[in-house]
Amino acid sequence: MTVLVTGGAGYIGSHMAHALVDRGEQVVVIDNLVTGVRALVPEKAELVEGDVGDRALVEAIVRERGVDAVLHFAGSTVVPDSVRDPLAYYENNTSSSRSLLEACSRAGVEHFIFSSTAAVYAASADEPIDEGAATAPASPYGRSKLMTEWMLQDAAGATSMRYVILRYFNVAGADPSGRTGQSTPRATHLIKRACQAALGQIACLDIFGADWPTSDGTGVRDYIHVSDLVSAHLLALDHLRGGGASGVFNCGYGRGFSVRDVIAAVERASNAKLRTRERPRRPGDLAAVVADARSIRRKLHWRPHYDDLEVIVRHALDWERRTNAASFATAKTER
Repeated sequence: MTVLVTGGAGYIGSHMAHALVDRGEQVVVIDNLVTGVRALVPEKAELVEGDVGDRALVEAIVRERGVDAVLHFAGSTVVPDSVRDPLAYYENNTSSSRSLLEACSRAGVEHFIFSSTAAVYAASADEPIDEGAATAPASPYGRSKLMTEWMLQDAAGATSMRYVILRYFNVAGADPSGRTGQSTPRATHLIKRACQAALGQIACLDIFGADWPTSDGTGVRDYIHVSDLVSAHLLALDHLRGGGASGVFNCGYGRGFSVRDVIAAVERASNAKLRTRERPRRPGDLAAVVADARSIRRKLHWRPHYDDLEVIVRHALDWERRTNAASFATAKTER
């Protein structure tokens, strides 16, 4: 059996590819390398440079490699960008996913795991948010993901495919072994940007909104370590292969930290004072987003190992130090 990982040269996808290889799976990665990084793909995984929206390519990969499961990470993920250019998000996230699903359905893929988001929930949802909360996304990004959830559910209803939809809260950190981390150009993740500010890679960290109705006025998020998120995918894959029913699960720890909490954690880890700048709220942002993740613990027996903001920050900072040192060494060699 072979697992196809879409977007496997990206942040979460590359962690997934490493975890699958680690446990002896045959892995094929498809990535167009627009934001993905070839060097993040494990050596033992096959990399196909291409687009998940290329139905003929995906169908050929599935048939020729004997793919029984698809883990779909490919897509665009920046909420403010989706507000500025919504059609690009519907093209890259929704239309491409539709083509991917058609290829998988035609080729007889039995198991499909989809990388969704807490951005599908309504802004008015109670905290913490459970999977039964109303879905009314505040951004085109969230709508593009919710549309894909609907398509997956409908496609599965018409075929023998079963699925798990994982709704991520805020993913952060890096591989504890240092093999991969957040390397996406123009990444907007708060913890990554804060680490970059601590290391002098950027001059200032922007705080988008200091007047939210939260304890300190800044946005509150539920940060989940990327390795714990990957373990949720492995459990979902085993669940489907074992005949388990399709389902939708939140992926978070169930407690939130504010932007200022994150800044303080990064300052402690780096022993550096961050320069910050308060900016207006961004379109599509929310005051607080915290998961009720009891369902995945109960039904998939998920048990996180890195539920600690200090650990998440330390792993992210280690990755930034490592990549910064590598970039410096490369630049020095090229001079």
